[in-house]
Amino acid sequence: MVRCENIQMVGRMLTLTYEYKLKPTKQQIDSIEHILTVCRKVWNYALRERKDWVNSRKCKVNACSLEFEYIIKADEPFPNYHVQAKRLTEAID
Repeated sequence: MVRCENIQMVGRMLTLTYEYKLKPTKQQIDSIEHILTVCRKVWNYALRERKDWVNSRKCKVNACSLEFEYIIKADEPFPNYHVQAKRLTEAID
């Protein structure tokens, strides 16, 4: 890890900031990339869940789409943060 100090004068105040540059090992890089991949997949899954819910409510009541149909129950609540967080913790257990 490399540390750099920056000193700036803002008005009458002296501001001291630090910048750090990490130099991870190959094993740490692999671990970080794995964590980021999992986070990306969870985010995309949750986003798809919300988009599917919204799109399932856009169809006309008296007509069906010939291309695709979303099969989500009518009484299914909107998958907001709390609903998705609960489902995620249930999936982990």
